[in-house]
Amino acid sequence: MAEKEKNVKSVKADKTAEKTAHRPDAADFGANSSNYVNRELSWLEFNYRVLSEARDKTLPLFERLKFLSITASNLDEFYMVRVASLKDMVHAKYTKPDIAGLTAQEQLDAISVKTHQLVELQYSTYTRSLVPALRQNGLRIIMGHEELTPEEASYVDSYFQTNVYPVLTPMAFDSSRPFPLIRNKTLNIAALLKKKNGDGEMEFAMVQVPSVLQRIVELPEQINEDGTKQRVVMLLEEIIERNMPSLFLNYDIIASHPFRIMRNADLSIDEEEAVDLLEEIQKQLKKRQWGEAIRLEIESDVDKRLLKIIKKELLISSQDIFSIAGPLDLTFLMKMYGLDGFEHFKTRKYRPQPVPALMNEDDIFTNIRRGDILLHHPYQSFDPVVDFVRSAARDPEVLAIKQTLYRVSGNSPIIAALAEAADNGKQVSVLVELKARFDEENNINWAKMLEKAGCHVIYGLVGLKTHSKITLVVRMEEDGIRRYVHLGTGNYNDSTAKLYTDCGILTCDPQIGEDATAVFNMLSGYSEPKAWNKLAVAPLWLRTRFLRMIRRETAHAREGRQGRIMAKMNSLCDKEIITALYEASCAGVEIELVIRGICCLRAGVPGLSEHISVRSIVGNFLEHSRIFYFLNDGSPEVYMGSADWMPRNLDRRVEIMFPVEDEGLKEKVIHILEVELEDNVKAHILQPDGTYEKEDKRGKVLINSQEQFCQEAVQLAKEGKGKDDPAVTRIFQPIESGNV
Repeated sequence: MAEKEKNVKSVKADKTAEKTAHRPDAADFGANSSNYVNRELSWLEFNYRVLSEARDKTLPLFERLKFLSITASNLDEFYMVRVASLKDMVHAKYTKPDIAGLTAQEQLDAISVKTHQLVELQYSTYTRSLVPALRQNGLRIIMGHEELTPEEASYVDSYFQTNVYPVLTPMAFDSSRPFPLIRNKTLNIAALLKKKNGDGEMEFAMVQVPSVLQRIVELPEQINEDGTKQRVVMLLEEIIERNMPSLFLNYDIIASHPFRIMRNADLSIDEEEAVDLLEEIQKQLKKRQWGEAIRLEIESDVDKRLLKIIKKELLISSQDIFSIAGPLDLTFLMKMYGLDGFEHFKTRKYRPQPVPALMNEDDIFTNIRRGDILLHHPYQSFDPVVDFVRSAARDPEVLAIKQTLYRVSGNSPIIAALAEAADNGKQVSVLVELKARFDEENNINWAKMLEKAGCHVIYGLVGLKTHSKITLVVRMEEDGIRRYVHLGTGNYNDSTAKLYTDCGILTCDPQIGEDATAVFNMLSGYSEPKAWNKLAVAPLWLRTRFLRMIRRETAHAREGRQGRIMAKMNSLCDKEIITALYEASCAGVEIELVIRGICCLRAGVPGLSEHISVRSIVGNFLEHSRIFYFLNDGSPEVYMGSADWMPRNLDRRVEIMFPVEDEGLKEKVIHILEVELEDNVKAHILQPDGTYEKEDKRGKVLINSQEQFCQEAVQLAKEGKGKDDPAVTRIFQPIESGNV
């Protein structure tokens, strides 16, 4: 027996030595920039994946419009922030390469090529596929005012005179009038004019397409030859362009073309020097409209003389000019998606289901005391989170409420509940993150309102964004003070909670309650705890925790034991984390990642990452939850949190990762990961060359993870209502590929 054990140990030692002998050093991975993908190019790959949904003819027609609109709004933000940041680096002569070995200028050059290809594909999808399909299905889009019938032309001209003309402000540019100030993202029409009976000299003028008017104008219905009706729409800029002569009565219009510019909207705030952060951000927000012009969209058949003037006055480089063969700013398609009467061309709206653990007459605190409660949005309702804060605001036993807010909705019930709590005499502390990009103004307004209501408001921390999602309720009960905590992966936003997939936990675990108190003390009073019970908090502790758990799996694999990591997040671009994952893969750890957006890791590369797979799910909901699973030698650990594996999350933000310890809830969270890893309908698989491909579905049972979670949530809610409900017996069967 002893001899047998000795032999087994010897074999294990030989295997470990063999793996160690072939194991690349971490420094080898880091030194080779070809092991990493550029962050910006990886993001563009993500936008291509969204565009592929717009090109998917199996999707309902109006859903394809929605996805095309999303690609346009995504690209706008990408330019205003990421491209703007790279341009700032070039201006500052910053030449240090990124992890993929590219300087800022090299990144801009590569982005320009890739983005021009993307825009070309966007417009070929719109003009060649979507517009004809819409016309076949009862919606005619007038692409140019030349297409108008006499009756339609008469209607359009009348509409212009009545509704549009009074709002317009034509602006000239000459020696006495400077070039007009053009706001970020506004749609404008530029014109070359020649004075009637003048000397023939060309003059420049422009008019802004007013954003206060509907861009989609519906004309009277068209009656087809077969007697069927067809709805007709036209874009506002086409109506204005048709009527340009009435804006410049003493001139002949030589040429007129819509154009649009994107400006640098990346705020630069010196927080150390700012006396009042709120005031400083308000100042910077005004500057956002007038930042450096970094992108110009203009009609593809633009008069070259007109383009030359715009290019010169805005100091736009040729690589930042996009010639558009179609309507500028495709974000208008989201408004078209919202047109009434086309519901049969849209995916049926899903209604978030109640949480079974809360489907009773007891108050939320009683239910939480029974055990931790898992929330899975939007499959399950966000109402329990709102009810948690609202109940705390009205409960006479509650002493204090503390919460972090990053992005909230326009008419937030949570904000109203916090204000009500302060009015009821409770201690209310709220950290409102003023630096949440593009939500700064909204958050400033909420912060002021909460202060007026009597809440203690903290405006974030100097040099850090507070991105964690945590609510602490302190309640006096018969046996003393008890702390109730909500921890989540997504924002306290009841609107986006219907669209983003996120997870959260409601708990009254005393150790998590202690940690939650420590978090808020750290946010409000500079005090850092010596140790944490169960939470891991960035920027000081989270990176090392992740690395320790990854390296633990690596050590187990090298010792001949099984190593496995499953992780889901929005983005992966942290070099140290990626290097640790490469090491783990080379040791034999099986690593399965679900990453919606940016991924700077190369998957499936022999000798580097052959044990790593990456998939991106692009579906009807936006994948947003962060979940982490580590096998831990057969004692699995599961965590959720607010942080992606990005330097900004691990080093420059306040983030929280929390454990899922209840065995029943742990199984449910692992189930979420496993179903998403089996998705073969909406998942795109990362290839070794950095491209993504959809899985071959032939002969396979089709698994659409988002649809499956919807079905499961409906089933669980029905079971929660009682077994006497006949609907409980309904069984959801997977769709066989042959039936599609």
